[in-house]
Amino acid sequence: MPNSPESLEQLDHLARPERSERPRRVTIDRDGPLLVEGPVEVVGDDGTVSVSSRFTVAICTCRRSRTYPWCDTSHRRRVKQHEDKPAPPETDDQNPEASS
Repeated sequence: MPNSPESLEQLDHLARPERSERPRRVTIDRDGPLLVEGPVEVVGDDGTVSVSSRFTVAICTCRRSRTYPWCDTSHRRRVKQHEDKPAPPETDDQNPEASS
């Protein structure tokens, strides 16, 4: 029987980590992906389940990845909005020494 107590106990045992197992490490990078120690199962907002058995996975946070939910480094091409713009380069008019 699929919902028998024995079946539920087996599933419950698989869902719980062993006490000796340490928690998964998640590394947050402000300008990049979430790095998660694998294996992982990611459930998207539409219910899609993506699975990876890699030792570490990069989960996209910018939503620009062509391989979403996995990061493909598309965030590197994005203009950073939280940083100030650099000063414009000096022209010869502003630098009297350059006009010789």
